[in-house]
Amino acid sequence: MRRTSARLAAVASTLALVAAGTVGCGGKQDGVTKDDASSEITCTVDKDTRIGIATGNATGVYYVVGNALANQLPGATGGKLSGTAAETGASVQNIEQLVAGKYDVAFSLFDTAVNAAQGKGSFTAPQPVEALARIYDNYTQVVVRADSGIKSVADMKGKRISTGSPKSGTEVIANRLLTAAGLDPAKDVQAQRLDLTKTVDGIKDGSIDGLFWSGGLPTGGLTDLFTTSGDKVRFIDISPLLPQLAELNPAYQAGAIGKDTYRTGTDTPTIVVPNVLLVRKDLDANVACAVTKVLFEKKDALAQASPAAAGISLDTARRTDPVPLHRGASGALTALGAS
Repeated sequence: MRRTSARLAAVASTLALVAAGTVGCGGKQDGVTKDDASSEITCTVDKDTRIGIATGNATGVYYVVGNALANQLPGATGGKLSGTAAETGASVQNIEQLVAGKYDVAFSLFDTAVNAAQGKGSFTAPQPVEALARIYDNYTQVVVRADSGIKSVADMKGKRISTGSPKSGTEVIANRLLTAAGLDPAKDVQAQRLDLTKTVDGIKDGSIDGLFWSGGLPTGGLTDLFTTSGDKVRFIDISPLLPQLAELNPAYQAGAIGKDTYRTGTDTPTIVVPNVLLVRKDLDANVACAVTKVLFEKKDALAQASPAAAGISLDTARRTDPVPLHRGASGALTALGAS
């Protein structure tokens, strides 16, 4: 947040630029009030407040939707609440930096969020995070070069495989899928821990044989890949591994990547994981309430930025258990009529 007064009016624009730059670097945001559990929830933000939103890779849906959400905040709150979306490594890193106070809102895969709430997986202790809402679903998209000889995850043994950015939800799912297929992620594949942009470049130039990606549909980086190299790449069906993953976490569900998504000719069965928006437990309830209201009231604008956001629904918004809903978010969802 940056406060301006009559004495500071001459430098207001400079301060705004500094604030935006701080968020872009992942800096902690000043002035976001901590929650007073006894205070009334009005969904009104009374003072100028800027929040940082942790998203994901620049060519992924988190980043697109996060920017669209940030753009909608000022107009919906009388200019009192603003935000900046930052590119990050996604889920695990987002939660770590959310808890550290570097961001105020974070996108996460639901399985990673459950691990954080319970102190499992990548987290050695329960993390003080709560949800604003369950949002759209992420689709596990496993793409290989057509000349790689890979027809299943088990066939990735010895191959050069991008498992996603370090500490991302994609990396978590990739390693679980490799393990479910009987492979040791640390030994049996030549793991390339790369963001999506570098991964797509590697698939194109032949330095990478296959990739894992967990994201909304369509994901811009993969649209580019299939548009420019459609005859050289293909999806593989990972649905036979769903039972093993479902034993680890009930968040994993069956789904399909429609043939029209990337013009692949046929639908591809896959594994789907919901996404959630997370905040710290102590985030001011009215800030949490305001962000949640904007998320649903401006859904059409978010969907214009990315079709994946059309999956945001009040029907599923409260389905975040065992990750608790923030009390501000619960107030917003009640006002919006979410059951």
